[in-house]
Amino acid sequence: MATLAEPARPVAEVGAPAPPARLVSLDVFRGVTIMGMILVNNPGTWGAIYPPLAHAAWHGWTPTDLVFPFFLFIVGVAIPLAFTKRLARGVDRGDLVRKTVRRAAVLFAIGLGLAFYSRGWRFLAGEGLDLSDFRVLGVLQRIALCYLAASLLFLTTSARTQLAVGAGILLAYWAAMTLVPVPGIGAGHLDVPAETLAAWVDRLLLGQHLWAGADRLWDPEGVLSTFPAIVTTLLGIVAGRWVLRDRAASAETAARLMATGLALAVVGGMWGWVFPVNKALWTSSYVLLTGGFAFSVLGACYWAADVRGWRGWTRPFVAYGVNALLVFVGSSLLAQTLGRIRVVGADGPQSLQSWIYQTVFAPVGPAEVSSLLYALVWIGGWYLVLRALHERGIIWKV
Repeated sequence: MATLAEPARPVAEVGAPAPPARLVSLDVFRGVTIMGMILVNNPGTWGAIYPPLAHAAWHGWTPTDLVFPFFLFIVGVAIPLAFTKRLARGVDRGDLVRKTVRRAAVLFAIGLGLAFYSRGWRFLAGEGLDLSDFRVLGVLQRIALCYLAASLLFLTTSARTQLAVGAGILLAYWAAMTLVPVPGIGAGHLDVPAETLAAWVDRLLLGQHLWAGADRLWDPEGVLSTFPAIVTTLLGIVAGRWVLRDRAASAETAARLMATGLALAVVGGMWGWVFPVNKALWTSSYVLLTGGFAFSVLGACYWAADVRGWRGWTRPFVAYGVNALLVFVGSSLLAQTLGRIRVVGADGPQSLQSWIYQTVFAPVGPAEVSSLLYALVWIGGWYLVLRALHERGIIWKV
């Protein structure tokens, strides 16, 4: 078994097939996922959303809780596809490592920039620029860290070592969260967010630089829970290797992906009986459950788009998928901007976003319907932008 000190040659170099053409199913999967993220992040009003479009309150899961792990899984799938192509061209492994570190740093910096953007609005409003409780971690920051860790493992260790590392992390995390006592509280307190070991580690290492939505007592993208999130990305690498070896885009590979997904989801659900499925804690059971769903969805997309060659329905999703980072950042910036601009409406001063919703969408029908319609129009508007970019071959890459 290889170690980091004595790296093994990854599958990408040993008897690997020639890199395949761009995987349509992966772009579709990515597009569906970013659409889902925009849908759940941009309701007309947070006071009226359908339950499946909200995160589980704590333990358990909803369709919304699948979005983030799907992203990390997709990042993992892309790793062997991208690196194998470069290694096949004779690119130096050390150069790939350096580029990986730089890319992760840029992604992390973009995440910090999005967090800083709202502080900039406060500064312009004369509230000053207080960074004493500036949140350090977040969605893009976690993606950056998971991409970095999984990529380095792929480039420096064997597939067997990567599986061993992933299994070790899941088991160690389970043991730590249930057996290691939190000072002043005890061990295994998983039902109260602020009393978990992960919350204590976050407060110890990050102080007040945590998520404001939890009164800065813990962070859903915190330090300790990033480790099992890395395993979600490693599961994607496994799927990426299988697809890479399947030069003919066979139904057998699609079936293998879906069957593996079913098995992982069952194991994850059973593990949840003793270690609850929980997105905020990114529990080991949550890793396997959501990873199983990701395997299955990728398998279904692979069978339809790459095996059967049904491409007509994929166009909107591909337009979103190839520019996922652009629409994630752009949508976040636009949403923050609309939420910060103040206008005078019928009920007095309100945000421009609220005014648009109340004026255009609220009269349509029940609040849940109007709120959902706002999010769907948001998706449609961005699609027009992304389609135009896709038709011109414009892709924003880091």
